[in-house]
Amino acid sequence: MSIPDDSDPSLLANSRPGDNSEPLSVSDLSRSLKRVVEDRFGFVRLRGELSGVKRAASGHLYCSLKDEKSVIDGVMWKSATPRLAFLPEDGLDVIATGKVTTYAGRSKYQIMIERMELAGEGALLALLEKTKARLEAEGLFADARKKPLPFLPRTIGVVTSPTGAVIRDILHRLSDRFPSHVIVWPVLVQGEGAKAQVSAAVRGFNALERNGPVPRPDLLIVARGGGSIEDLWTFNEEEVVRAIADSDIPIISAVGHETDTTLADFAADHRAPTPTAAAERAVPVRADLAAALADLGARQMRSASRPVSMGRERLEACALRLPKPAALLQAPAQALDDASERQRRALVDRVGIGRAALDQVAARLTPSTLNWRIGQAKERLEHVRLVPGMLKARLDRAAERLAAGETTLRSLDPRAPLKRGYAMVFGPEGDLVRTAEGARRAGRVELEFADGRIAATTGSAPPPAAPQSPTPAPRTRKASPPPTNPKQGDLF
Repeated sequence: MSIPDDSDPSLLANSRPGDNSEPLSVSDLSRSLKRVVEDRFGFVRLRGELSGVKRAASGHLYCSLKDEKSVIDGVMWKSATPRLAFLPEDGLDVIATGKVTTYAGRSKYQIMIERMELAGEGALLALLEKTKARLEAEGLFADARKKPLPFLPRTIGVVTSPTGAVIRDILHRLSDRFPSHVIVWPVLVQGEGAKAQVSAAVRGFNALERNGPVPRPDLLIVARGGGSIEDLWTFNEEEVVRAIADSDIPIISAVGHETDTTLADFAADHRAPTPTAAAERAVPVRADLAAALADLGARQMRSASRPVSMGRERLEACALRLPKPAALLQAPAQALDDASERQRRALVDRVGIGRAALDQVAARLTPSTLNWRIGQAKERLEHVRLVPGMLKARLDRAAERLAAGETTLRSLDPRAPLKRGYAMVFGPEGDLVRTAEGARRAGRVELEFADGRIAATTGSAPPPAAPQSPTPAPRTRKASPPPTNPKQGDLF
């Protein structure tokens, strides 16, 4: 291909002598560059600082890797993001493994990241501090969120690996101090899938019903043994920390050894330096409780018996100060003797006084005095006269009330209507029949008229055997007239 000669400019592009290449399109050049770059740089590992990290709605992750002098764009497709062991953030020092390619739409080259790791422990600690600051700003580590631990939990849930020494240490310590019902939720404590299992275990324990077939724990212990910061990273994951912070059941975090600290320790209600210490914090010592109860029982008995003994002492002291019964009765006995003597003398004096008064009255009672008083009484009696009109008026009013009562009695007589042509119907048992239906059911009835009774049948009943004798009508008692010449009685 010859170099074009610019000395002869022209308006149209024409083929020149010796020019054996056709002009390339932009897409052709982009594809050529893409093949060259991808062939020359297959999979590479780049170390740099993350910048401009953002996750698109499609799930793809876009970022830039930079150092002191250069910047390269990076993209991590949605299919690769689940393999991330941490949450990418701006400022993290990472090592990205992937394939260098070009993006023709912007004439840029970029790296398609297949794997991303933190570049050393320093980057891991930096990520830890950023995550801690963000969660602390949300209030997940606030003391107000901490729940008190139960004094004596009936059921304890343990989230840990079922094959490690941690669960054996916890069970052994619980059996030594206070045997309890323990439910173990087996999980991975490190590696891929560990954070999902730990968070699912914590939320699963909280989802249990209180009276369900599997008892709901009163306390949770999240534990694992010691290790490096990378080994303990599961308990620094935001998903695990949020599950612990959202738990309604109090949680003891026992991750690592005494010097190890994770974000789960800050989110938990209590941090134990070791799993064994977590078991010791979960339950008290049974022997100590028994001794404390025995001491409280003895103190209760002493407290209950002390008032009785003190009361007995006070009663005995008071009894010593009480006078003798004989001394208490001496004064009343003397007073009784004095009263008896005074009563005897008073009766003697009263008899003498009465005899003297009788003698004085008897001296005044003579026959002439009695005859005089009788004469006066006769004179007063002769002057008293009873008016006949008053007695006659009272007798007339009594006769009127008697006549009115007789009239009322005749009007209320149930057999009075019989004289006007009515009849009364009685059943076989002698009970009164008041309805036609009752008469049809009775079959045989008796009809009572003013002058007697006759038997009758209703419906298909046979006629009676013989008539009964008529019952005489009740006689109305007439009021006797008042006497025409009543004898005057004595009103006094």
